[in-house]
Amino acid sequence: MPPQLQATGGATGLAAFAAYSKGSLAPWWLFQGVCDAWGFDVFSTELRLITVSENATYLVVCRDKPFGVVRVSQPGYVGGPVAVASEIAWVEALHAVEGVNVVDDIPTAAGFKVATVSDGSGTEWACVCTGFVEGVVLEDLPDPSSFYRTIGRWAALFHAHARTWHRPDGFERFNWDLTDMVGERPRWGRWEDKQLAPGEFDLFKRAETAALRVMEHVPRTSKTWGLIHADLRPSNVIASVDGSLTVIDFDDCGFSYYLYDYAAALSFVEHEPYAPAMAKEWVAGYGEVAPLSDEDLACASALSMIRRLQMVGWTTNHYADALPDGLYDAQVPGTVYCAERYLQSPTWLLE
Repeated sequence: MPPQLQATGGATGLAAFAAYSKGSLAPWWLFQGVCDAWGFDVFSTELRLITVSENATYLVVCRDKPFGVVRVSQPGYVGGPVAVASEIAWVEALHAVEGVNVVDDIPTAAGFKVATVSDGSGTEWACVCTGFVEGVVLEDLPDPSSFYRTIGRWAALFHAHARTWHRPDGFERFNWDLTDMVGERPRWGRWEDKQLAPGEFDLFKRAETAALRVMEHVPRTSKTWGLIHADLRPSNVIASVDGSLTVIDFDDCGFSYYLYDYAAALSFVEHEPYAPAMAKEWVAGYGEVAPLSDEDLACASALSMIRRLQMVGWTTNHYADALPDGLYDAQVPGTVYCAERYLQSPTWLLE
């Protein structure tokens, strides 16, 4: 069994799945509830675990062929079924944006976006189903940077859409404020709670202070703040055989600085040799839709440093197998490298 998670937040609300590993069949209560909601035949369907992170995701196999992906939301994480339905509403709206590909949602047999499944102990789990996308997750590639011009351009198109989209009544998503990233009560845990050497702690604190100082001068306006994907990293983009891309997993979408999408796009890999190429390609692609000023790049870089520290906090309450082999253990030494580089030159990834 994976080690027990002690910190609050993170994946600790998913203890019901702690005993399962990748490829495990879903517990019976979940399997039965999903089959009932979507009308799957229990005799020809399997639900096999993909990963446990902020939620649990399962591959739906029908008659021995991949059909879709069911996401089981952590109770209370995004705000319940209304917030999950709001996410799906935006995903559906993005299908109208020319030139981008986002995952298709699959309504329940009754036509609803979200199904609520009870585990028999009084806990209700909000579930959604999306279509299976054939291809390779960019996270599995040795260097995904060649795709990042497209990802940057799509991020700009998402932002342009968010600025003009009339959200449906009752639309509900959380914020990604700076205090949700770092500080006393961030959403994914405090990086300060990670076991660090004294020199590492001091270095991280200096980098955090420098980045937050930049953000003090960034106004929150319709130009800088709005609805974003918030997790457009390599694990959430799939490349098909023909080279086309599809964006998946909008579970963390919410309101934040638009350029937080730049920071999120580099999550966990800012220390990798290919990270500068990813960053430059993202900015070039974004600039094809909405050119970025020097002030914008300083903001994006500050958010990237903050995001890196945020993900150190993430490691305090998430399972290591939610990341590719070795990447979990690389977060502290990699952040040392990133913090040193940031303090030397804040836009180092783009130079």
